[in-house]
Amino acid sequence: MLDDLEPETLALHTGIHRSQFNEHSEAIYLTSSFVFESAAQAAARFSGEESGNIYSRFTNPTVTAMQERLAALEGAEACVATSSGMSAILACVMGLLSAGDHIIASRSLFGATVNLFSNILNRFNIQTTFVSATDIDEWRSAVKVNTKLLFLETPSNPLTEISDISALSAVAKQANAWLVVDNCFCTPILQKPLELGADLVVHSATKYLDGQGRVLGGAVLGKRDLLMDGGIFSFLRTAGPTLSAFNAWVILKGLETLKIRMDAHCAHAMEIAHWLEKQKNVTRVFYPGLSSHPQYELARRQQTAGGGGIVTFEVEGGKEAAWRVIDSARLISITANLGDTKSTLTHPATTTHGRISQEARDAAGITGGLLRIAVGLESPQDIKADLARGLLS
Repeated sequence: MLDDLEPETLALHTGIHRSQFNEHSEAIYLTSSFVFESAAQAAARFSGEESGNIYSRFTNPTVTAMQERLAALEGAEACVATSSGMSAILACVMGLLSAGDHIIASRSLFGATVNLFSNILNRFNIQTTFVSATDIDEWRSAVKVNTKLLFLETPSNPLTEISDISALSAVAKQANAWLVVDNCFCTPILQKPLELGADLVVHSATKYLDGQGRVLGGAVLGKRDLLMDGGIFSFLRTAGPTLSAFNAWVILKGLETLKIRMDAHCAHAMEIAHWLEKQKNVTRVFYPGLSSHPQYELARRQQTAGGGGIVTFEVEGGKEAAWRVIDSARLISITANLGDTKSTLTHPATTTHGRISQEARDAAGITGGLLRIAVGLESPQDIKADLARGLLS
């Protein structure tokens, strides 16, 4: 029956395993371990001969429920939940790659991801070549004999660049490599990378999947053999970047309203983006829903509905003018998180991308005058009034 349901229904009815109490709202299983009926059952569980819960570092009923629900929404065979979005990316790398392997990544990535690929992984002899998010020829030219993984965000953080997932899937297959897509900005409500040819999808569940800025979480989704037998689950089981049962329950409940929230985020963001285009101090607006966006047509084909909730814009006057907009805000929260019901505003050059080199920021187009607003669920009129205070001062 579940195969025929719409996303908003799947978000309510998948991942439900009622206990003997027949509860309507899913239970939280706050336990570190599970009791076995016999020594033989314990041995069978640990060896994998019998399925079932063993230890909450890698098996927990609440986490399983969240994994099943998100997998249903993404159209994935399986999901491995992790403690954060960055640990989800790390699980892909540590579960699939070895010393001497090569990654091709978009240079338009979240700052922590850039640091992971360019600094930390270098110490383990895993090299990364950074290329344009939108130039497919650059990806092709970067392929080496030891290329094992292609990684991108689309839309990118913070400039909302749109990468052609289907075209990059073809590049990955030609190279005999895996294509991993960070789907954090769109969520499965707006975009399904697996249907477009991606091998794996990663999420920072901290963002829209929770939707209210309450907990940290992450996830990796894809084919069961790649996740469970290919090393990703094994890395989680051994190294332990585990999603807690409580956080899993919060995200599980957040998924119930994901469709409603994403529709509202998109509608509000579109209104804000149109308004920003008309402000004389704003030199450029980056939003996939605008016809002025360089990849507008690709976004319309690749994203099923709406342009997402992230609007990035550049103001005249560089960092000083950008900080004035931030410091003048009274309603919008000054924080680097996104995907919250409350609007958030950040200066990427000195926060989310502040730890990468100036050269890397320049290459990614992250200027001093760039601002990123994650549009929340407040009245768009109130959000515009709050931004106007700094833009007009």
